[in-house]
Amino acid sequence: MSLPLPIATHRAPPRLEVPFTRFVLDCGAVLLVSPRPSAPVTAVQIHIRGGPALDPAGLEGTAFLAGTLLDQGTQDYDEAEIAELLEPAGGEVGGDAAGIHGTIVGGEWKHLLGLMTSMLLRPEYPEDKVALHRQRLLDRLEIERDDPRARGGLVFRKLVYGEHWLGRAAYGDRASVAKIRVRHLREHHARNWVARRAVIAVCGDVDPQAVEREFSRLLRGWNAGTPLAPRPPSFPQPGKRVGVFQAKRQQVHVYLGHLGITRKHADYARLVVMDHVLGTGPGFTNRIARVLRDEQGLCYSVNANIHGSAGLLPGMFTAYIGTAPEKLETAVRGFLREMRRIRSEPVALEELETAKSYLIGSFPLGFERASRRASYLVSQELYGFPPDNLDRLLAEFGAVSAADVQRVAREHLHPESSCLAAAGPVKRALLQQLLRAEA
Repeated sequence: MSLPLPIATHRAPPRLEVPFTRFVLDCGAVLLVSPRPSAPVTAVQIHIRGGPALDPAGLEGTAFLAGTLLDQGTQDYDEAEIAELLEPAGGEVGGDAAGIHGTIVGGEWKHLLGLMTSMLLRPEYPEDKVALHRQRLLDRLEIERDDPRARGGLVFRKLVYGEHWLGRAAYGDRASVAKIRVRHLREHHARNWVARRAVIAVCGDVDPQAVEREFSRLLRGWNAGTPLAPRPPSFPQPGKRVGVFQAKRQQVHVYLGHLGITRKHADYARLVVMDHVLGTGPGFTNRIARVLRDEQGLCYSVNANIHGSAGLLPGMFTAYIGTAPEKLETAVRGFLREMRRIRSEPVALEELETAKSYLIGSFPLGFERASRRASYLVSQELYGFPPDNLDRLLAEFGAVSAADVQRVAREHLHPESSCLAAAGPVKRALLQQLLRAEA
């Protein structure tokens, strides 16, 4: 006999803040410094606006390679020297399409700043390293070409986003990656990795003024460039669309959903709570996992949420399940049923309080890490959040009511106009039939 879940008592949420000092450097970059006395680790994140959105047509994957290859050598250090400089101080650095991130033991932060700015300003992109990593990416793409879960996810993104860059993989495809050469990486870096598109965040046992002085010295002469001009996105109209990737497998991977919200949407906190009731709560506390996995035994992996992909541009509501081909219809109907139910019926107090208690208790834990704080500071700058945003967010979680959950579910979940993608031994006609049945 199962015991009922405890219903949390109402109490004030914990305080959560990331204090920081904001600077605008002479080069035009924004610097955010959050001091944490006695912190053992200093984290640095350098974000460059643009990323995969700036890939040249036919050379998709350029931004990804330009960022990930920054640690392969600069005009000051080769790859081996970078590793030798970092290892004694417990340091790590890495790059991606959106910038550079690094950590080091607290007292060595100047050491890390010097190395990261060398990567930022003077990358070398050695021919042999570019060729090696391009081939590794091509090998990865070759594997993913026959990976049903990866291909199903890409089919789904295309259904939702159409020809927009969000509808493709950030690291390109085999045809585009094969064309990328050293000159493309250097041109991309010179054109787009400029100061006025940069947000730099530092968190650790540091003095903000000292960090500002060090970065001002290191970044003196960095090309200011031009700010990134926003471009209104163009996505397909909402509607029922299906896509299939045929593969002879023992499992079918299913994605159902539609266009979602931006991170700054006024309903964001309410949708986070809704998601934890519907499809992302821990263990068996969310409905989709409890019903489809634990009660019906359809799968091992299943989830659904709308808030996780929200960004400057709209994310997606995505419900995913990996299940046996003969259980596909039951799984899809289960997704649609739970979407309709949370729209039509107020959630039970027990479910609501469990979701809210988990969120309020677990959300602050991530901010114990310096890297999480640095990442958040970048987001705060990009989204224009107020200084007390984290406190507000926790308070908003605590204030969500059953009526709020039902309202946001009605406004933001659309079972009647969802896209459906599947990868495995599945026929398009079955997917079309399942969506037609949703009136």
